[in-house]
Amino acid sequence: MITGAHAIIYTRDADADRAFFRDVLGFESVDAGGGWLIFKLPPAELAAHPHEAGGKQELYLMCDDVHATVAQLEAAGAQIVREVTETGFGLLTAIRLPGGGELGLYEPRHPSPLFPDGL
Repeated sequence: MITGAHAIIYTRDADADRAFFRDVLGFESVDAGGGWLIFKLPPAELAAHPHEAGGKQELYLMCDDVHATVAQLEAAGAQIVREVTETGFGLLTAIRLPGGGELGLYEPRHPSPLFPDGL
């Protein structure tokens, strides 16, 4: 029986990204040993999108008000790397991680199994 999902972000600076998840995003964690933090994520949903080459995965954090969330994240020191854009399925932007990567952030406008009555 599947009990959850485990996402991995590969990074040039794992310690800085872990501190970002803990201090800026406020994610709870456990120490799996030697300072290796494993973070609790909010509930998730999974979608399968067509892609010519396949084998690509992306991770997005979801929020109920992307503009307010961006303001809160910027006040906490996060760098937003893209203007908020309307995508049809929602409002989309991205957060720069200290290790050099990007983490998507979006306000969904599509039906969600997490929020069947809407956000």
